[in-house]
Amino acid sequence: MSKKSEQAALLAFLAGAAVAAGAALLFTPKTGREVREKLGEAKDEALDKLKGCVRNAKMRSRKNGSDPLNYDGGDCWI
Repeated sequence: MSKKSEQAALLAFLAGAAVAAGAALLFTPKTGREVREKLGEAKDEALDKLKGCVRNAKMRSRKNGSDPLNYDGGDCWI
């Protein structure tokens, strides 16, 4: 698969996820406050999982030898 088609597939997936999330928020029977609280909790859980994955990946890369690019993860956009 070429790089452009991979990027297009990723963009289509993210756009679909955003549309689905918006539809779910519009059709939910909960109040705005409840929805915001649930979204905040989900965001915190996702960030914790992501940070754990990054920590594990860094530990594995250090265990397997030095990183040839000397990347410290400081320019992460998330």
